[in-house]
Amino acid sequence: MGNFGEDLRMERLSRGIALEDITAATKISQRHLLALEEGKFRQLPGGILSKGIVRGYARAVGLDQRDWTERFLRAYVASGQMIDDDRSWVEFASNVGKARVQQHDAVEMRLRWIGAILLLLVVAVGALLTVRFYGVRADWWPTLLPTQEVSASLRALYDRILSQVNR
Repeated sequence: MGNFGEDLRMERLSRGIALEDITAATKISQRHLLALEEGKFRQLPGGILSKGIVRGYARAVGLDQRDWTERFLRAYVASGQMIDDDRSWVEFASNVGKARVQQHDAVEMRLRWIGAILLLLVVAVGALLTVRFYGVRADWWPTLLPTQEVSASLRALYDRILSQVNR
């Protein structure tokens, strides 16, 4: 493979897309598109705008935007054309990308834990229902839980609370 600009140009030509078509679709000037293809990164507006131009170009041609943006940043740094102002933007952009990945990973981890807890809950309820089903069939379930005494105690407690509230 050649350099970034040549690779980008070859991808565009292999798909039969003219620069005018990209300009019409993205509203990016042909001057900037040519500078991108020729590797003249200093002619680009700089900062986050250069990254947006690469992203728009890649989208218009049908390429993976993330991959080509990362390739652009590597080529831009390697070209030696980067000015100090742009270094801070590149660093900022890479940190934003890392933060998004970390946030996505955190959300994914929470969803995994929620899924695991729900699975355990379903298994526990299934086990309880299975034990109850076989306990009722074998006629030992009613002796396990003294339901009449518990319901009488709960009814008495309810009546006592109700009488206290009505005073």
